Amino acid sequence: TAEGQRTKVERRRAEEAEKRVELELQRVEVERRRAEEAEQRVELERQRVEVEHQRAEVERQRAERLAERLRILGIDPNEKDP
Repeated sequence: TAEGQRTKVERRRAEEAEKRVELELQRVEVERRRAEEAEQRVELERQRVEVEHQRAEVERQRAERLAERLRILGIDPNEKDP
């Protein structure tokens, strides 16, 4: 019957719409995961930069201590070799 055909068509449309919604939900989940992974990469990079900054500061302090020792010994650490 025509009513039965319309029901089948509507059911098919509803199923297709449901599949589109499911695919969109999956796409959103993939994008959410990508964003989360990107945030993690940014945080790791921030931590790496902080560690490098700390290392540089330790080395700067070490160089300053060594320069002070040289000055105590009467050697100018900034003097160029003749």
